[in-house]
Amino acid sequence: MGSNLFDDNERLVREFGASRASSLKIIPDCYTFQKKLVYSHRDFDKFYSALKKGEKCAIVSGANASGTLHLGHKVVFDTNLFFQKKYGVPVFVPISDDESYVAGKVESQEQALNFSKELAKQFLAYGFDPKNTYFIIDQVYTNIYNLAIKLSKRVNYSEIKSAYGYSPDNNIGLHFYPVVQSAHILFPQEKLGIKNVLVPIGPDEDAHIRICRDIAGRMNYNKPAIIHFKFLPGLDGEKMSKSRNNAIFFHDDEKTIKKKINNALSGGQKTVEEHRKLGGNPEKDMSFQYLKAFFLKEEESKKIEKSYREGKILSGEMKKIFQDKLTEFIKDFQAKEKKISEKDVSKCILTNEDKKFR
Repeated sequence: MGSNLFDDNERLVREFGASRASSLKIIPDCYTFQKKLVYSHRDFDKFYSALKKGEKCAIVSGANASGTLHLGHKVVFDTNLFFQKKYGVPVFVPISDDESYVAGKVESQEQALNFSKELAKQFLAYGFDPKNTYFIIDQVYTNIYNLAIKLSKRVNYSEIKSAYGYSPDNNIGLHFYPVVQSAHILFPQEKLGIKNVLVPIGPDEDAHIRICRDIAGRMNYNKPAIIHFKFLPGLDGEKMSKSRNNAIFFHDDEKTIKKKINNALSGGQKTVEEHRKLGGNPEKDMSFQYLKAFFLKEEESKKIEKSYREGKILSGEMKKIFQDKLTEFIKDFQAKEKKISEKDVSKCILTNEDKKFR
């Protein structure tokens, strides 16, 4: 089941110098750490130490303007919210309207801007504090490019080519965007003097941040800390993909959710009789894996896992448990989203006129 996804996590440790999260001496009281959904890190111990000492800290956690939120985002969002709620950490959210455009993920800059505003609305609906969350949409906050130009002298084409595999045939916007992304990450340090910055990402995004950390070192900035989450497979056990239709989106209706879960990879046996006799495989069962990650406390998770292994819970019953909990979560999100106005969103989007960020 998606073993190559877990290999991506391990490669960061073996080949690219990341440290295993299991080696951390102290971890936050956040379920994503407690359940080992954080696989590896770069300098998280330094970030967390600074945070515990009361030093100024920030989180930079981006989003793709061409996409919409799905269940895989939950691990990132809940981690960010933990630090925001418990420690008052400001969360900066760069929404990649320009990257989505130059990469051909959207039809126009206008569409990218509209998608970005919709995403910002969803972030607020999820529970991010509007007074401590800042959306960076580059078409609106064009001052970000001044910082990108400043940083651009500290990285060359060979480094970008090595990290991204771009060729001279790719448009120049793609080549330049990694510097814009570095500007997003170093923004709190440049504009607010916040030297302790955490960037929570998936393992496939590490190359972006390695570029930024290299630039930071050359510019005498503090290098941003990173945590890498475990790759959560889609409902079929493979990497989440729109083309595979194996992800649950936050805008899915109840009927769609039920259909997707019913088609999800199961750890059950071929017949009820075999399942009662042989039991199920919770490691293979995606409904259980999502329940364990997001919706069950440890004691309840162990109880359900034991019953499944013993054949007392059928795979269809496991899917129903997941469906009920997920549907409740999605309905709650959708109800909250309806209450978020355009005015609420606009207050959180940085503009060139914001004196605090000039």
